[in-house]
Amino acid sequence: RENIDTVMKLGMNHPMGPLTLADFIGLDVCLNIMNVLHEGLGDDKYRPCPLLRKMVAAGRLGRKAGRGVYEYAD
Repeated sequence: RENIDTVMKLGMNHPMGPLTLADFIGLDVCLNIMNVLHEGLGDDKYRPCPLLRKMVAAGRLGRKAGRGVYEYAD
């Protein structure tokens, strides 16, 4: 996970990596957005992956919950 974020930050000059961004937005919010896009557009590229569904079901919602893709101390 850290490697993905590092490559995007350093290699693509993004201010934060995609996994850090997903945690910041909230994995539950990301899941809801993907569900709306998938249902509305009918395009399978927007179908949420099973891992995202499992993480949200387990309460791993991102920074606001203290854990998501990453663990947060505060």
